Amino acid sequence: METSKPLALVTGASSGIGATFARRLANDGYGLILVARRRDRLEALARELGDAEALPADLTSDQQLRSVEDRIARAANLELLVNNAGFGTIGRFFEVPVDGQDQMHRLHVLATVRLSHAALRGMVARGKGAVINVSSVAGFGQSPGNVSYCATKAWMNSFTEGLHLDLKRAGSPVKVQCLCPGFTLSEFHDVIHMDRRRVPGWLWTKAEDVVDASLAGLAHDRLFVIPGLFYKLLVRFQNSMPLWARTALAMRYSKREERLAAR
Repeated sequence: METSKPLALVTGASSGIGATFARRLANDGYGLILVARRRDRLEALARELGDAEALPADLTSDQQLRSVEDRIARAANLELLVNNAGFGTIGRFFEVPVDGQDQMHRLHVLATVRLSHAALRGMVARGKGAVINVSSVAGFGQSPGNVSYCATKAWMNSFTEGLHLDLKRAGSPVKVQCLCPGFTLSEFHDVIHMDRRRVPGWLWTKAEDVVDASLAGLAHDRLFVIPGLFYKLLVRFQNSMPLWARTALAMRYSKREERLAAR
């Protein structure tokens, strides 16, 4: 479906932050290309929004990832890419199935690389556009049981900063942003069977507030957007800590989580 409106492509658009981005961008006048694995939910959202194209795809599949790349290459009016698709797992790296870890790296890293490359080639040539990579505050540290999640989000932080430098050096007005939310109310934690009650209520952020912070940050050319004062302070605190202190804090938190899970 072609539209004269500026286009935004959102991955992981069937729920949570992705669906919230889609609704907000539709209200802001964008035509939408919605990407996710769940066809039924994706098509329902596309019908709700009206001027939206549902593009079901599993981005961990090389063939289906290429189909989304090709759609990006044909979108001459694409002005925003939101690399939001992602998932987490719980468990020690050497004890959980490796296939899930492999899929996480394919989705968070390889899909982000390929879709960003496809989008930026056109955006830089046209002299306008932006890419938002949805990372996490988890990307600023590590914790037992979340090795691949933390590592891939740390990669996303570094990758986005590198893109920012490339664009600056090229004199391009195209923007990139790394969005790093903390605990967010969505289906993300339901999928990994995490009991939300283990996290104090005041630490949870609404998806709408995350998206508002992202788009406000984009308007002000902020490379890293960390929604919420607590999470901003947490990242600053973590970055100032020596390795031994970060290790001790991570081990203490991990032991607490194990005790709570055993109840």
